[in-house]
Amino acid sequence: MINRLIGFVKKEAVLSAAFALAVVSAFIVPPDKDYFEYIDWNTLLLLYSLMAVMAGFQQLGVFSLVGESLLSKISNTRQMLMILVFLPFFFSMLITNDVALITFVPFGLVVLNMAKREELVIPLVVMQTIAANLGSMLTPMGNPQNLYLYAQSGMSPSYFVALMLPYSITAAVCLFSAAFFIKNENIPRLANTHGRKLDVKMFLCYAVGFLICLLCVAKVFGAIVAAVIVSLFLLVKNRPLFKKIDYSLLGTFICFFIFIGNMGRIDEFCAFLEGILIGHESAVAIALSQIISNVPAALLLSGFSRNWSALIIGTNLGGLGTLIASMASLISYKQVARRYPRLRAKYLLWFTAGNIAMLVVLVTVMLVMR
Repeated sequence: MINRLIGFVKKEAVLSAAFALAVVSAFIVPPDKDYFEYIDWNTLLLLYSLMAVMAGFQQLGVFSLVGESLLSKISNTRQMLMILVFLPFFFSMLITNDVALITFVPFGLVVLNMAKREELVIPLVVMQTIAANLGSMLTPMGNPQNLYLYAQSGMSPSYFVALMLPYSITAAVCLFSAAFFIKNENIPRLANTHGRKLDVKMFLCYAVGFLICLLCVAKVFGAIVAAVIVSLFLLVKNRPLFKKIDYSLLGTFICFFIFIGNMGRIDEFCAFLEGILIGHESAVAIALSQIISNVPAALLLSGFSRNWSALIIGTNLGGLGTLIASMASLISYKQVARRYPRLRAKYLLWFTAGNIAMLVVLVTVMLVMR
């Protein structure tokens, strides 16, 4: 029993930490009717719906099929890297950074093996990880903290995109430029790596589900509509897909909502955090993300500042830096560590160097735009 508990804590470190914080805070502020009001149910329901739809697309192999189609005509390593890096960059804007990395990092490793260019594993996966984390920052549905802060802010989708567009363009230029530092060599024509035909009927069903989620993001109707429709569809057509949803992320949100709500009722804590936060939201968000990752940082800081633009910028840029600054980065690391255990230390070195370099560039952009 104890071993299983330890294993769970190691596997779900962020959820476990969030749960511990919620429990400790509950001793300070005993549970009452206000606890229910802490939780942003609209964000949770929309996040659940998006994860379910993305799991459906992934199960169909939609993203891999798109990648294969693009790769079928390449002839050299530079073209290959460009495609493999910009697939997660652009897809993450719609399918979240987590799903983009879960899909395209294994896909990229398979492609490198087929092209006999496994010496590019580290630069490719580092660039894919940065690409997914930075591509996702452009849209409200790109990552969990964006979805939450967007819902809290009340801003329009166009304003959100305009806010993050300079950073996304800068990131794209940097990633494009980085590919030219890799030696360009000819590679053999790549064969189909997937071998599965697309189920058009199911694809259209998930596409409708995604459209409904987009309408919720645009505030056409409430997230409860998307959650009910998606859940009923899965109950009838694909019950096993319920197991693919990341319930630990939803649980993490709930625990942090409770912790933040309780901390907001402690005057001394509020005074301290507001004292260091107000006027420095972006800097504090970037720094805090390096320690607890950007999703918890967004949830925590949103309880003490309403400078939504600064929090959105700070938590997105805060995904760069340490390995845990964005929990999505762990997805890539685990893929490399499992397939190439001897490369773990070297990967961490390249990952940290690349992330810090990109963080410096984007923080410079942020300072210039003030």
